Amino acid sequence: VQLQASGGGLVQPGESLSLSCAASGEIHSINGMAWYRQAPGNERELVASITNDGSTNYADSVQGRFTISRDNAWDTVSLQMNRLKPEDTAVYYCNADIRYKTMIPGFTRRINVWGQGTQVTVSS
Repeated sequence: VQLQASGGGLVQPGESLSLSCAASGEIHSINGMAWYRQAPGNERELVASITNDGSTNYADSVQGRFTISRDNAWDTVSLQMNRLKPEDTAVYYCNADIRYKTMIPGFTRRINVWGQGTQVTVSS
């Protein structure tokens, strides 16, 4: 089971960017999904999260500018980032709480998975 993130890049302040993350493997179900970010010298922080029924939560710093969404049919989570600021510059990581199928029929196991990270740079 793995997560593959995409969509990072370099944008100017005020512009928008969209990140996407797809889960793959022997997935039985996905519970919470989230985006984190880590800027140089800082700890990794939660940006936004979404439950399997669509309830969302945002960091105060991105509330009203970022929107997290998910597609349960395709096992993907996205982050739409608007009105980007230089302080949004960081490596963004997707995260998911996944229940996967094991080699034993009917048995599943739960695992927390991180994507590989994608760089977002906001600079003029």
